[in-house]
Amino acid sequence: MFHSEQTGPAELKSMMVIALGSDRAAKVEAVRTSVARIAEIDERWRGAQILARSVQTSAPAMPLTDAQLMRGARERAVAVRELLLKEGHGAQLFLGLEGGFHSLEFDGRFYTFLRGWAYVTDGEREGFGASPSISVPNSIARRVTEGGAELGSVMDDVAGERDVRSRQGAWGVLSQGLLKRAESFESALLAAFAPFYNERFYS
Repeated sequence: MFHSEQTGPAELKSMMVIALGSDRAAKVEAVRTSVARIAEIDERWRGAQILARSVQTSAPAMPLTDAQLMRGARERAVAVRELLLKEGHGAQLFLGLEGGFHSLEFDGRFYTFLRGWAYVTDGEREGFGASPSISVPNSIARRVTEGGAELGSVMDDVAGERDVRSRQGAWGVLSQGLLKRAESFESALLAAFAPFYNERFYS
């Protein structure tokens, strides 16, 4: 069963409440979609309410390693839990999503991948999940890792659009719309949520 905070309003206690440490549209969409898929096999997730809050963390604006991504996702979950407690709201699950780069050397070549991590906790248990990865062209990666530019700004420039980050994201640009930012996070969330909808294997 889910660990329930006791500080929430009465109307929130009758349903599952999931708190997200971000108010970005793509991340909220990913949570809604993944929760709806889980609800097909676990009725406890039906009608779950999602509370999205912008939070501050110590993660870099553009994480460059898996460790930074995982730490950023966890910090977002912890931050939204603390924020909701101050607001007097309760939730059963707290989650964070962090997207960025992971670079590595393989067979003498250097590769940079765009990927995301999800972290979920109920205050006691936890789950991590990673998204798929997509290769980032060196011309784009260098502008971020060496030039210090924000990926969102670089992708706006490359795509000739505005606010790509809040819509299809770099994922959508690089995959020509076949994979969008929200869809990449959805995979990470389904993996991170597993200990909470498939407890028999994680207890």
